[in-house]
Amino acid sequence: MGNVINLNRFRKRAERAASAKQADANRAKFGRTKAERSAEETRADRAKEHLDQHQIDREEQP
Repeated sequence: MGNVINLNRFRKRAERAASAKQADANRAKFGRTKAERSAEETRADRAKEHLDQHQIDREEQP
């Protein structure tokens, strides 16, 4: 016979791990200053503009 295990303990441990993972994601998403958020937005806008400038426009021929 194997050892008796408490399934509630394992369930709670898994829930705590999932909760900790979600907390880390929330810290990364919401835990930034306004300056950091605006800098990230500016960086993303510049990258998008850079890609748009290098896009080749092709006209469709009938």
